[in-house]
Amino acid sequence: MMRRVLFVDDDRAVREALGQTLELAGLRPTLAGSYIEAKDHISTEFEGVVVTDIRMPGKDGFALLDLVQKADPELPVVLLTGEADVPMAVRAMAGGAFDFLEKPCSGKDLLAVVEKALETRARVMEARFSRAAGKRGDAASRILVGDSPVAEGLREAARRAARSGAEVLITGAPGAGNSKLAEVIHLLSTSARRPFVKLAAAGLDVAGLEAGFAQAEGGTLYLDEVADLPQPAQFALIELLETRPATRLIAGTYRDLPGEARAGRFHPDLYWRLEALKVRIPSLSERPEDIPALFRHYVATACEQANLRVPDIPPELTAQLMARDWPGNARALMSEAMRFAMGLDAETEPAAELGLAERMAAVEKSLLAEALARAKGNATEAAAALRLPRKTFYDKLTRHGLRPEDYRG
Repeated sequence: MMRRVLFVDDDRAVREALGQTLELAGLRPTLAGSYIEAKDHISTEFEGVVVTDIRMPGKDGFALLDLVQKADPELPVVLLTGEADVPMAVRAMAGGAFDFLEKPCSGKDLLAVVEKALETRARVMEARFSRAAGKRGDAASRILVGDSPVAEGLREAARRAARSGAEVLITGAPGAGNSKLAEVIHLLSTSARRPFVKLAAAGLDVAGLEAGFAQAEGGTLYLDEVADLPQPAQFALIELLETRPATRLIAGTYRDLPGEARAGRFHPDLYWRLEALKVRIPSLSERPEDIPALFRHYVATACEQANLRVPDIPPELTAQLMARDWPGNARALMSEAMRFAMGLDAETEPAAELGLAERMAAVEKSLLAEALARAKGNATEAAAALRLPRKTFYDKLTRHGLRPEDYRG
């Protein structure tokens, strides 16, 4: 969360002095001299707190409190009072003010109250985000498609990375989808409503890196193929991670980053900082049972974008897809799905060494896995859906190395 404070006082000297106190404490003050200047900053999206003087020309601090109460009753308002205004401030707290401070107040007292208010606001915003995420299903479930244990492990890794708030290094084979996973981690984090900025590391200079940090402030900056980051930018990145903590860094690479560090091409301090939290995307060869679901997802997406009817996907095509090696991983499968959706010739010839028996086995495994996924691991329901006797169903599961418990929520 951005540690923001809207500070409102018509006394310029007080406003600037206490604004500097807030800034030196690592907060983000926005200074306003009147109700009119302050009101445009008030909304349910404001992630900070309001500190306002009571007595101001025109509409005063009580009017601003009333505006906040109507816009967002859970937005904390701290009142600054003169001695004669203390009884009114006490009554205002009963009407929704978070706290009050008697002027002149010390920087220490101001920061103590502001910190408590910010903690309260952070809990409110996190609860709202969680409720919203619950209504729409979290980004990991919506975007990281697949029913296999490997796919669920990737979703859990993304959720853990999002909760940590630390820098993340995403690794995987070419085409695995590093940038997509970075976006999922951002969407799962408490900064999901802040910017998500993607930059190619290759050729990125210091000025471009600093601009990226500024653009993503409060959100996430993703550096694609961080191994290609020029050395001057590597040094600058280390400093920016220390001086711009409001921006979270996620880096992706398909290369051997430890080897790059040993060879002196990648700064070891930067490598070890990124290495602390690493998420690896498994290749499609490690989870072939996810290929049918992924292909259906990509076909449906392509048809939605092109306003086309979603075509049926024949089982024999599914078997061919599962039999291929997919060195291009998700990106290659996505291209295949787009060609299929458009009715273009697809490159779906199975590997030459696979015979009919192997291809049929791949189809059977796919159908068994899909039935288990639909039944959420309930073997009885899955067997009934496939019209198989229970013993036959279990024999087939054993033959293909499938376990019902792996598909339970």
